[in-house]
Amino acid sequence: MGHYHDEAQRYSETAGELRKLIPGTYDGYREMHKEAISDGELSKGVKELIALSYGIAERCDNCIASHARGAARAGVTEQQVAEAISVAIMMQGGPGTVYGAKAFEAFKEFAEKYQS
Repeated sequence: MGHYHDEAQRYSETAGELRKLIPGTYDGYREMHKEAISDGELSKGVKELIALSYGIAERCDNCIASHARGAARAGVTEQQVAEAISVAIMMQGGPGTVYGAKAFEAFKEFAEKYQS
């Protein structure tokens, strides 16, 4: 397992503790996430790419890990990820090149597991 598998699990124990203290908040977020990311006029894969781009812009390693995994599970291609990263770089500039590379690395790591 690589770095991004670890990143995806990094806060799971702490989040579990927090979830017990504020279950309504977590349940509401889970339902919103489920609805927002599901197939509609935009496919789940496209929505994962949007979320991945946002993770790049926010420089959020855990967001990158989560949505790179989601994109891999949704069957997104390496080229589609690269093009989404291109848009993130256009919008963010230099930091986008660094976090874009992180996102691409994360996607390739998860694609190896979910698309093999």
